[in-house]
Amino acid sequence: MKKAYFLFCLILASLCPFSLTGCQRNAAETTKTGFYLNTIVSITLYDRSGEDPLFDEAMSLIGEYDSLLSKTAEGSDIYRINHADGSPVEVDARTAELLSIALSYASLSDGLVDPTIGTLSDLWSFGDTNEGIVPSREDIEEALSHIDYTKVKLSGNTVTLLDPKARLDLGFIAKGYIADKLKEFLTKNDVENGIINLGGNVLTIGTKPDGSDYHIGVQKPFAETGTALTTLTVRDRSLVSSGNYERYFEKDGILYHHILSTRDGYPVNSGLNGVTIISENSVDGDALSTLCFILGYENGRKLIDSLPDTEAVFISDAGELITG
Repeated sequence: MKKAYFLFCLILASLCPFSLTGCQRNAAETTKTGFYLNTIVSITLYDRSGEDPLFDEAMSLIGEYDSLLSKTAEGSDIYRINHADGSPVEVDARTAELLSIALSYASLSDGLVDPTIGTLSDLWSFGDTNEGIVPSREDIEEALSHIDYTKVKLSGNTVTLLDPKARLDLGFIAKGYIADKLKEFLTKNDVENGIINLGGNVLTIGTKPDGSDYHIGVQKPFAETGTALTTLTVRDRSLVSSGNYERYFEKDGILYHHILSTRDGYPVNSGLNGVTIISENSVDGDALSTLCFILGYENGRKLIDSLPDTEAVFISDAGELITG
């Protein structure tokens, strides 16, 4: 198996206290945090003081993207599209770019990941306001009838939902796109070493200042936050994880999680607890982590093996790394 050597190496990696900023802290390391994208985000830079305006500028940039891509914030591009009753909507060029990428992954997956999943994700409403309610079969069927990425017309920066009842939700890819744009901004401002963490979407910039790699922990499913199942040793790479342990509830002994099937409308049962994608670009890692979770290990591994410069770590529903 093409990727077996990678998994072997990460299993042998010495575990450290789980930290998205690595096993050891550098004396010249500064981390700033904020709350955006409905999660805690952080930026870690080296040889930069906490007063460096670059931190505030970077956080402002995250907020700017949040205001463009949020499906719930009134006035955002996605909100305006979803509430246009099928009329064309002129959007920011960055929104159009991300939507184009999302549609390409929808085409690649034959709709297993689909930016028009909003009617279904709204129905389940996982998140802070979730009350653990399983939607009715009738409501799910109605939501499914409006999921079809081919009904999204993108012409330049103009977006039209050919089904007026369809709803966009870019949650499976937006954080990765934002992380990439944030890295681009930081590197243009002479940042050579650092870590971007957008609520678990981790993107490393270069190496540590001494040339050593970053050690990034992979969360152990359903364990206390900060408990690492294993660590990955990386440089200048993106790591994105998706799993059934991130947002979920239990009802009548059944676990319901936020990764939903566009085929039957229920949480996906693929024999996995999680997938972590290691790639150059975070936008790809974001989409692929969700897609591979949906596909399951065998089909997910085949997909990853077909892609250049991309690795994957699969965690079975027994909570174990799958290595072969």
